Amino acid sequence: MADSRKDKPAKAKPKKGSPPAPGGEPLPSVAAHPRAGGQVARAKAWGGLGGFALTAYLSYGAGVPIPSLLLRAIAGGIVGWVVLWAVAVTVWRHLVIAELRAARVARRAEAERRAAAAAQARS
Repeated sequence: MADSRKDKPAKAKPKKGSPPAPGGEPLPSVAAHPRAGGQVARAKAWGGLGGFALTAYLSYGAGVPIPSLLLRAIAGGIVGWVVLWAVAVTVWRHLVIAELRAARVARRAEAERRAAAAAQARS
């Protein structure tokens, strides 16, 4: 007996909380940005390593036994990973919005320049 679920093509489901794209164009996002993904991943890596190292150093200085030191360091690495991820995503959200605004201003200036050139050509 064949499973009927395998025969059906998978439907793309929109993410929860994201508005539908007007005209089928993709909405701007940090995940879809060409540079943001790598930057966010790099920030998460440095946050995890930094949190681990800082927590291990401080625990070692406090004389914590090695098994507890390692558990604390892992927890510190997780906290550093999450904190730097949140910071990087927040920064990139603002950068994506700023890039969109700059592109809109440039397009508007280009349209005004073309309209002025067309009006001058008609005169």
